[in-house]
Amino acid sequence: MSALFDFHKTWGYVAIVLNALAGIYALLAWRFRKLRSVWVVRSTIVAEAALIIQVIAGTVLISSKQYTAPRFHLFYGYVAFITVGGVYTYRKAIRRKRELWLGLIGLFLMGVGIRAVLQVVQ
Repeated sequence: MSALFDFHKTWGYVAIVLNALAGIYALLAWRFRKLRSVWVVRSTIVAEAALIIQVIAGTVLISSKQYTAPRFHLFYGYVAFITVGGVYTYRKAIRRKRELWLGLIGLFLMGVGIRAVLQVVQ
């Protein structure tokens, strides 16, 4: 479990950076039409998958009963998980302004990740 805990601490930063980059790229693609490609969606999928891996690692740690986390740290993990699920559920509804929505969601998930990290660092 110690190795998983170390992975969880490190992977949190990876998930934050990937969501930030995917969000910025999507917003740039929304603004500049020639940046629009399949890579907007693919980068978002990679960033959100990194976040889901982070949530799963945290869930395994908490269920092991060897680690406890602040309640708000858990809350932000749930918010991230539900947000990713919502994006997938409403993917057809956001098709019209896909790049804008994916960009905003990527930056939102980055912010949620930062808040989760700040709950533990304090």
